[in-house]
Amino acid sequence: MAEFLETTVDKFTFKVATNRYYTAEGLWVLSEDHAVRIGVSDYLQQRSGDVAFAEVKPAGTALAMGDEVAALETIKVNTSLSSPVNGTVKETNAALESAPELINTAPYGDGWLAVIDIAGWEQACASLLTAEQYFDQMKSQAEQDVKRL
Repeated sequence: MAEFLETTVDKFTFKVATNRYYTAEGLWVLSEDHAVRIGVSDYLQQRSGDVAFAEVKPAGTALAMGDEVAALETIKVNTSLSSPVNGTVKETNAALESAPELINTAPYGDGWLAVIDIAGWEQACASLLTAEQYFDQMKSQAEQDVKRL
């Protein structure tokens, strides 16, 4: 079971799972035997709004870091998500086809997006943020968002 860093900004509470890495844009990356499972952070899903549709690149798709791995359509925005690693999509979360709201209700659990086969976890990891680094960035960004309202 993942442990969380947690903060409340204004009336919103955000959690960051401590057992994974993050991209600056808000994807989480969890290492799994020569592959990584990726998903959307709690902060990104709350900021984006209720997910109405999630389109993830199909299994077999080769990705370079920065290529679009998924697109989310929410009530607020359409968001393109960049692959945090070089690799090949091994598996996508089929449950999102009929229940895209899992991204909102279980961002660190059943709401995952894809599993990507990678070579060179150490190299990929070097470009990612630790949970603590992402938490600090996310908290600062959330506080700035509240000031703009």
